[in-house]
Amino acid sequence: MITRALSSLPYEVIEDEDVRIRVSDGTRLAARIWRPSGSESMPVPGILEYIPYRKRDLTSVRDSVHHPYLAGHGYACVRVDLRGTGESEGVLADEYLEQEQRDAEDVLEWIANRPWCSGRTGMMGISWGGFAALQTAARQPPSLGAIVISSFTDDRFADDMHYMGGCLLSDNIAESGTMFGEATMPPDPALVGDRWREMWRERLEECSLWAEQWLRHQRRDGYWRHASVSEDYSRVCCPVLASSGWADGYSNAVARLLAHLRVPCRGLIGPWSHKYPHLGEPGPAIGYLQEVVRWWDFWLKGEANGAMDGPVLRTWMQESVPPSTSYEDRPGRWVGETAWPSPHVRPSVRALARHRIARPGESVPEESLDVASPLSVGQFAGKWASYSAPPDLPYDQREEDGGSLVFETDALAERCEILGAPKVRLVVSADRPVAMVAARLSDVAPDGRATRVTYGLLNLTHRDGHEEPRPLCPGESCTVEFELNGVAQAFPAGHRIRLALSTSYWPLAWPPPEPVTLSVRTGASTLTLPVRPTAEPDEMPSPAFGEPEGAPPLPTTQVSRPEQQWTVSRDLVEYHSALDVVKNSGTIRYDDIGLEITRDVHERYTWTADDFCSPAAETSWTVTFERDDWRVRSETRTRVSCTPEEFVIDAQLDGYEGDRRLVSRNWHRIVPRDLL
Repeated sequence: MITRALSSLPYEVIEDEDVRIRVSDGTRLAARIWRPSGSESMPVPGILEYIPYRKRDLTSVRDSVHHPYLAGHGYACVRVDLRGTGESEGVLADEYLEQEQRDAEDVLEWIANRPWCSGRTGMMGISWGGFAALQTAARQPPSLGAIVISSFTDDRFADDMHYMGGCLLSDNIAESGTMFGEATMPPDPALVGDRWREMWRERLEECSLWAEQWLRHQRRDGYWRHASVSEDYSRVCCPVLASSGWADGYSNAVARLLAHLRVPCRGLIGPWSHKYPHLGEPGPAIGYLQEVVRWWDFWLKGEANGAMDGPVLRTWMQESVPPSTSYEDRPGRWVGETAWPSPHVRPSVRALARHRIARPGESVPEESLDVASPLSVGQFAGKWASYSAPPDLPYDQREEDGGSLVFETDALAERCEILGAPKVRLVVSADRPVAMVAARLSDVAPDGRATRVTYGLLNLTHRDGHEEPRPLCPGESCTVEFELNGVAQAFPAGHRIRLALSTSYWPLAWPPPEPVTLSVRTGASTLTLPVRPTAEPDEMPSPAFGEPEGAPPLPTTQVSRPEQQWTVSRDLVEYHSALDVVKNSGTIRYDDIGLEITRDVHERYTWTADDFCSPAAETSWTVTFERDDWRVRSETRTRVSCTPEEFVIDAQLDGYEGDRRLVSRNWHRIVPRDLL
């Protein structure tokens, strides 16, 4: 929530609502531009946000908060829809394609050559926009002087919504459904005129099945290496301000950039889900746009404002909280680190004993403990990336831990704070050639309630890397090591730290093709905690940040009520279980353009008892656009199921003009399982 919506800014802002930018192959991309009045005679730096989510309507409210604010502080903000989205020509075929990045370079060159631009540019964005900015920076366009990115990754296979530790994430299916819906929406006739139907039909008839593309690459091959900046960090030659949130799936890349980039870089990680920090949920949100202006002023205008002073990493040290699927605010404090990796953080290696986490240095006898988890473990895992709507954070872990192998410390004698990525080292054997392990770290209160703090996954066939997985030899021991997601968390005295290991984690991750019994060797297996001693200085100014600011948001009217649900159900006759997620926005009227949009989104994840080939994931989108006598809608549905050897994809697409179906398409695809 924006605390202060500023109607008075240092510069008067003018807006160009619909500008067309012709890229090198002749395709015209649609842009919206905010810039200071008088910038034609006194040029200013240009800032690009480049995403596929419709500048005209779906992101218009968010755009109206930050782009006029930045323009009012002396920048020309250019918000561009990717080809095939909004009013931009062409078809959106997949994410982060070579063509997309060439288009970005063309757009930056166009901006730099405008009379209102000083010739210096920056890029900013969250999620796809953060990806786009980082990937474009690695191509070194000459005008690009700095970037500001949120909720992103530098490794498209190992740390994105598709796969985690070589395990298939259900977000792979959910987000393919999202983009299936986004890529098949129509342009607005009010801007493109009678061409809207031709442009829309092209999108409907030429769109690809994203779920199939992503499922056909189950290992880290050239498809994922493309546009993964981790392949060569030295390609990024401009300064980077990077942020994310501990409740976001993209919480790890900030630390990796700080560790690997050789350019000026600053990191910021709050308690937030998948949102910009000035809109951060759970709170506290911060005055992020003030930080962004200071960054641009330093790097694009050359102002000596101290933007590079202070900590390299600023992060929210979270206090203990009871388990909940949503939080309005997370208690804690800001801490700072002058370098990353931090010399303040010290690894504390603790052996795993029989159902116990040993004290540092304690000798533990070796013995084997077995676990074979039911498919129900994971039903309270929440989303891979929290969006805070509907409530999608993990719930009390006690039921999950009942189907897991649990190790726990004694009650802590004193407060313990960790900052970074915990690691597990396991000596294991499995009775099947394909197996996975999910490791969850929880804060256990004296009353027994368990709040998940972080987790990690590993497909054990990927134990030697993601490029060339190989099956396990049943009964043969192997040693595996993997990191859990990074976190900043305080464990109070009297609480316990729990590590739970399970052999399934559905529906967050797709289970192996058959039940697995995993044997874990105590003594040789360890948990390493990145302990930040509480005596270390926090290295933070006071106050750390200002209150959230922004420009006044565009007016909208909620015509019909939204509906949000997150429901776990189980039939104890046939043993069918389901997780149903409903994310219906209702009907929203964009008052400035007289357009009403209704979005109905439903995700459904099902399974039966402990039949490991029963899981199925389905996502459906229905989006309706209405203005006067213009009424169109797109309906998309994707369902993924499996056999022991294959994934089965069934998908449908229908586009309606009024009550007339304009286009109808169906897909049935079989994709072999690749040791997954």
